[in-house]
Amino acid sequence: MGVVYHTNYLVWCEMGRTDLLRRLGATYADLEREGVFLVVSEARVSFRAPALYDDLIRVKTGLAKVRSRGVSFSYQIENVGTSAVLARAETDHICVNRERTPRQLPAEIHVLLSRAMEASARKGTIGALSGV
Repeated sequence: MGVVYHTNYLVWCEMGRTDLLRRLGATYADLEREGVFLVVSEARVSFRAPALYDDLIRVKTGLAKVRSRGVSFSYQIENVGTSAVLARAETDHICVNRERTPRQLPAEIHVLLSRAMEASARKGTIGALSGV
């Protein structure tokens, strides 16, 4: 059909989330080495228009909520060529340890994410934006 399969949107969200954390100074690899894992507890995607094969895609990723034991990210997936919004999404994540038991976000990560979210709120953006 020439239309990108819908589950790819969640892969794009993961890429945006990984890039956002990297830009903020905390990589997933570093977190996992420290025994901090952010597991997806919920994902919501609202599709607006299809992505077609060979379209260039931009994912704008932001922080929606930062809690003591979790974080929520927001996404806007766009067609670079037309600037059309293809989808909006949110994912909720629970922080767990190596045994997959819920734990608090490490204080330095909580502060890092909270400050980034507050800074974006002052700017009027959807979150600490990252584009992939």
